[in-house]
Amino acid sequence: MSTHDPFISPNDNLKGFLLAMLSSAFIGSSFIIKKLGLRRAGASGSRASSGGYGYLLEPLWWIGMSTMIVGEFSNFVAYVYAPAILVTPLGAISIIVSAVLAHFFLKEKLEKMDVLGCVLCVVGSTMIVLHAPGERTPSSVDEIWELATQPTFLLYTASVIAIVLFLVLYCEPRYGQTNILIYIGICSIIGSLTVMSIKAIGIAIKLTMEGLSQVAHFQTWVFVMVAISCIIVQLNYLNKALDTFDTAVVSPIHYAMFTSFTIFASAIMFKDWSGQSASSIASELCGFVTILSGTMVLHATRSPDPASVSEMYLPVSPQVSWYFQANGDTWKRKSEEIPLPDFDAILKQDHFT
Repeated sequence: MSTHDPFISPNDNLKGFLLAMLSSAFIGSSFIIKKLGLRRAGASGSRASSGGYGYLLEPLWWIGMSTMIVGEFSNFVAYVYAPAILVTPLGAISIIVSAVLAHFFLKEKLEKMDVLGCVLCVVGSTMIVLHAPGERTPSSVDEIWELATQPTFLLYTASVIAIVLFLVLYCEPRYGQTNILIYIGICSIIGSLTVMSIKAIGIAIKLTMEGLSQVAHFQTWVFVMVAISCIIVQLNYLNKALDTFDTAVVSPIHYAMFTSFTIFASAIMFKDWSGQSASSIASELCGFVTILSGTMVLHATRSPDPASVSEMYLPVSPQVSWYFQANGDTWKRKSEEIPLPDFDAILKQDHFT
């Protein structure tokens, strides 16, 4: 047994490490497979970024979804064997996987500044995770329900809902297609609530398997409904982000923001910030600044994917200008205008504009 933690053996740490690496590989690949599916769906119908849901009929998108589910499940199991401080930073591997695969399969250019932005996001997120306060795992669903209904976390939850509604109702229609932080912000902020709910569900499953059934507790089903609702919102806006912006940008920004908000939510819910040393707090602040720098570098050097040909021409109404010669004067009339009465028109083929 480990002298640092009597409940976790080196063997378990190795299992957790391998599962976390496997999870990152699957999740990083899922970004690419899902985007290929979104592109196919967009070529034959409305794109996800325009509110379309044709990708649900695209098999390739479902393969990507299945790959992501396998990755997330592997990540969930990894937390059973190894501490969060070992598992969470390994999520950064998915950024490298998705960026490399996007370069080869999606033909997305990976510039030097993009690499710098990815590195900054990974370093910043790793600094935050490594210096984050220790996790205190509740021993029952009732206990985690008490933590979830404490005033500070209820205030956080209300703030999350208010911010998400503002982003969805006001920012998305105006800036969603040009500012990557809108879609990913919605995803990441809601994601912090998803993790808290899934953690409660994991505790319920573990206790049930140990003989202490949590099925009859209404709190268990509340957490299940919250998790399902949040996951649906996350997937919807992650699809929009992937369909609008380069995967090499979506992946690191999503990872950085999601990790930051999740750690913040966990600290509020489990009150882990109390008792931290000044050096740890300073390191976490430096991590946030590093993440912000990486996000700015990525956002400044990349642009949205070009619209499809059909979408580029659909909003434009065809207009033809006609030149008429009447009584010695030349008149220019557009096709939608009412024709002039009482004139003799001579249509010249080379006068179309």
